[in-house]
Amino acid sequence: MPSFEFTKMDILQFIREHANPIGVALALGAIFIYIFKRRRSRGCLDPTKFKEFRLIKKTPISHNTSRFKFALPTPTSVLGLPVGQHVLCKGKDREGKDVIGPYAPITLDSDLGFFELIVKMYPQGQLSHHFREMREGDYLLVKGPIGQIKYKPNQARAFGLIAGGADISPMFQLIRAILKNPKDKTKVHLIYANDTISDILLKEELDSFAEKFPDRFTVYYVVKQAPENWNGGVGYVTREMIRTHCPPPASDVKIVMRGPQAMMKAMATHLKELGYTQDMQIDL
Repeated sequence: MPSFEFTKMDILQFIREHANPIGVALALGAIFIYIFKRRRSRGCLDPTKFKEFRLIKKTPISHNTSRFKFALPTPTSVLGLPVGQHVLCKGKDREGKDVIGPYAPITLDSDLGFFELIVKMYPQGQLSHHFREMREGDYLLVKGPIGQIKYKPNQARAFGLIAGGADISPMFQLIRAILKNPKDKTKVHLIYANDTISDILLKEELDSFAEKFPDRFTVYYVVKQAPENWNGGVGYVTREMIRTHCPPPASDVKIVMRGPQAMMKAMATHLKELGYTQDMQIDL
């Protein structure tokens, strides 16, 4: 693609060659709109180097998880992250050494001027220490996009999503992208597992999606420690839960998984027994 860079001299030359004021105004308006859209579409990420982004809001949402909101360079900037991909974040561990880890923002490129991460801070987590110590006004080093998966609308008739704990983030981004697009007819069924109800992240938003899009999205919560009158699942995600709450195996169905290694291994066994082929499965 050719490079279009306009300088003051270019504009003055253009005006001298076009005497009609209305034509000049329309042409210049088109040029500036083109430049604005083209620059915005590039996004703020760089896959080859880390860039700094300022933390503007840190909101605790559970005893060990917070929501981090980072500013982009301008109010109209986009992050530039395809749905289904993630970023690499760089920080310092307790000993001051550099540590890097992957994270999936819960925001989309339609969210202008900022992006958000949901981060669960584990006691012994190296990058968890960096996020735990971050204060509003601090900067985070971010690089991306990273990943092989790029979601395309209507690439499947239905998705069965199976997530555990903090690994809901990439699922949430995918759910938002699908439901936000009225032309995307994909149906989404989520099974979301946690230890307790208080560990369920983004529950208010997920419940809102289910209420607003009942024909396009369903969510089934599973917790190890269930309170009285709990109408969700109890214990671990079972083969029967998948059979009941996910779309049955078909060539136009995809099962997307994200969670702890032990959970992923168990889900792979369940899916094989239920008849889901490898082509129907995606590790997000």
